[in-house]
Amino acid sequence: MFKVMHWVMVTRSQILVDLLNTRWPQQFLVKIHNVAPDNIIDNFTENRVGLVLIDLSSVDIQKAYQIQKKLDKERSGVRVVFIHYPQQVDARFLVQNNITAGVFYSDASLDSIGIGMSKIVQGQTSIPDEFSRAHLNDVEEDEESDTLTMREREVLQVLRSGSTNIDIANQLFVSESTIKTHLYRAFRKIGVSSRGQAIAWAQTNMHEVVL
Repeated sequence: MFKVMHWVMVTRSQILVDLLNTRWPQQFLVKIHNVAPDNIIDNFTENRVGLVLIDLSSVDIQKAYQIQKKLDKERSGVRVVFIHYPQQVDARFLVQNNITAGVFYSDASLDSIGIGMSKIVQGQTSIPDEFSRAHLNDVEEDEESDTLTMREREVLQVLRSGSTNIDIANQLFVSESTIKTHLYRAFRKIGVSSRGQAIAWAQTNMHEVVL
């Protein structure tokens, strides 16, 4: 019988959790537990949890650092993965050799993150060269790629319900201008030119998630 792994997802974005739950439970045989940033240690009642993913798009960097340090001190053996890592902010202090297992930039696609997570499941790390200086396969995709990033997929998931840019920004804890940028790139990648076309594309091509 296969053993189900248990991962904790630290985020304020239910959209992100729902999105990951459309893929990862089957791909990695894992159960994902969503925990608010302020309650991470209190919710760590089961020793079988071995991986904590921190969403840096909704968790403050300093808070993320405190969470990781506390886990390192109180939950030996737990590994941490950062997703939506900001490229415009110097947060290299987050990457600690003894506990950090993965770092994925904010423009990383679900496919590239999946490749990295497969390595992490096997006991390896998935950290860009600029952090580890180790030889790793390039799983990053630049913004000119035709593949939607995880963030662009999140935005389209919210857009499909007819939400305004401000509504999407509030749900994903980012600015309205950031949402506009994500929508512009997503529209280009999926070959549409209007919100109506994007909504129709999302309803046809994306899994429906329950909010």
